[in-house]
Amino acid sequence: MRAFATLEDVIALTGKAYTSAEQERIEALLPLVSDALRYEAVKVNKSIDAMADASEAYGSVVKMVTVDVVGRVLRQSMDGEPMTQESQSAIGYSWSGTYAIPGGGIAGAIMRNDLKRLGLKRQRYGVIDLLGDSY
Repeated sequence: MRAFATLEDVIALTGKAYTSAEQERIEALLPLVSDALRYEAVKVNKSIDAMADASEAYGSVVKMVTVDVVGRVLRQSMDGEPMTQESQSAIGYSWSGTYAIPGGGIAGAIMRNDLKRLGLKRQRYGVIDLLGDSY
């Protein structure tokens, strides 16, 4: 199956210049991220490929989500945990830190918000969701 975005899409949408090693990593990640998104859609009985073929706008959203997820994976530290914020204090002997993506990897990079943008997660209120389906 085809990837939802290309290396050129990643470069154009992120506006960054990547080294040849990063470009190789991006090309390896694109089909994996696309398949991970397909798998998330299968879990809710949907086909991202069919929805993208039916709507050009949806296809653009799928491309943007794919680029976002690849970007998040690229920003993850390969040496250790991806620390984004850290604070320390001397007298109180305290330390706190915030990690970018708990769990890491591609699965950790696909966020609930991405799935909502793709229509794969819906907000539910009680036993009736917003579309009126009962559970």
